Amino acid sequence: MSEEIELDDVAPWLVVLIALVGAGLRLFMLEKQGMWLDETFSVWLANQSLGQMLQWIVKIDQHPPLYYLLLHGWIARSGDTAYYVRLLSVLFGVATIPVIYLIGKRLSGPVVGLAAAVLLAFSPFHIRFAQEARMYTLLALNTAVALYALTRLLSDPRAAQPMGRQLRDYRRTWRTPRPVDPALVKQFGPALAQQSQTGWRGWLNRHHWLRLEAVETDLAWITFMVFSAATMLTHNTAVFFPIATNLFILSLLIWQKKKPPEANATFQPPSGENWVKAQLGILVLWSPWLWPFIQQASRVYQEFWIPQPTWAAVGTVLGAFLNENIMVQSGKVQLIWVFYALVLGLGLLYYRHNLARLLLLATLFAVPFLGELLVSLRRPIFYDRTLIWLTIPLFLLLAAGIAQFKQRMVVLLVLGILATNNFFSAGDYYRFMLKEDWRNAAGYVANFAEEGDLLLFHASWVQIPFDYYFEAYETLYAIQVEKHGVPVDMFDRGILEPKITENDVPGLLSLIDGRSRVWLVYSHDSYTDPTGIVTQTLDAQLEIIQERDFYGGQVRLYGTP
Repeated sequence: MSEEIELDDVAPWLVVLIALVGAGLRLFMLEKQGMWLDETFSVWLANQSLGQMLQWIVKIDQHPPLYYLLLHGWIARSGDTAYYVRLLSVLFGVATIPVIYLIGKRLSGPVVGLAAAVLLAFSPFHIRFAQEARMYTLLALNTAVALYALTRLLSDPRAAQPMGRQLRDYRRTWRTPRPVDPALVKQFGPALAQQSQTGWRGWLNRHHWLRLEAVETDLAWITFMVFSAATMLTHNTAVFFPIATNLFILSLLIWQKKKPPEANATFQPPSGENWVKAQLGILVLWSPWLWPFIQQASRVYQEFWIPQPTWAAVGTVLGAFLNENIMVQSGKVQLIWVFYALVLGLGLLYYRHNLARLLLLATLFAVPFLGELLVSLRRPIFYDRTLIWLTIPLFLLLAAGIAQFKQRMVVLLVLGILATNNFFSAGDYYRFMLKEDWRNAAGYVANFAEEGDLLLFHASWVQIPFDYYFEAYETLYAIQVEKHGVPVDMFDRGILEPKITENDVPGLLSLIDGRSRVWLVYSHDSYTDPTGIVTQTLDAQLEIIQERDFYGGQVRLYGTP
């Protein structure tokens, strides 16, 4: 038995082990950090009725509904504590590990698949977002499944056959009754044997059950369409995924017309008719979100908080994909950069005889990356987490570079170096990563609040993370306070973070008029109150009794002079 066959036999068990290690890394200290604003917003939306949730998403959010819908069902079953709402993201992240193995195996064999699975399992970037109640690990999972289906289609000659033929043939064969078992005929006679086929066993015996391979190409088409649409229904920037796949297929068709490939040497593009049908299927599945997508894109175009990308920001995003600590300025980090560059170079060398596979990985990475940068010339949208699915082709290329080392011990050594480096980087994430500390902010107010106090929230939607923790105190200690947003109550202007202007000062003054105790929960002021209008107005009218800073903001208690 060859070494490759032996690896093929043991690879599924290794993938299970890698996935378990990845699960452990994602579950470790899962609820150490409190829930920050975006996470509590996810929970707030998911706790609405389905109709209200969809209305709020269209009105105030910038994301599609798929993650919120899944979280809605998850919360109904498991509750909305920090551990359980984040556990859903953990499950999505862990599920991506065996999928990237399958992609790598399909592209280049089990060594590439296993190496890619290890890189994903130990990735600090993926660990970080697996511990957030947001949609980013779902985005990576949906993209990975769609990519796996695409690689199956590109390496399956039957993908050129008319789409749906396999399912029609299977249905026809399935409905054809099986002949009666000769043993039953011999024992009971033809009439009695036919009558004996009753119940569920009889139903099974009356149908032909073919192996899954008989319909695997049609199933791959269905999977590709469903998960491509799911990718776009997870995050709006994922519209770059179908753009990338279509550019790749077009490039592959043009390239192969100029230089027809040898049999089984590279990818075979599917028939044009099948590809058009698949794109129409994706469009139909995604089309219910088309108009809300246009509305959300229009609001983002008018104004959004993400800053204009710089070359330093681009480098930071690339560094985050590979290792969260890679941008730290030190000699050791420079060596890490060189090491990653060497492995990536070897990955390019690995695919020198399989340029179509290299083109697929390069297109899937470059098109969304450059696409967000180009859009950012008009309205900045370039953001690391929205591009989390780009790590799939990146890790596959790194894995190919690792596989370029022919000796198994060298492969293990290189993979071990990268995994160990990421493991220590993950350790720094556990120790030093900070999220907005709304738990302590709510506890501080609850400890000193008195009946009739006024709580002002700036920006107004920070009331959501504050209430996530404060409502428990209100119930337990019967705290009775009045709450208002500044400059307006939450979402009254139909946007998430309204900016305060001088025109809002009279409204603020009317809120505090006659009040002896006023709390200010002040956060996100760099965007919504850069000139400090709120604090200047309150300072001029009232006296600060006590205040406390917390990570992400400040709490102040004002009283009459």
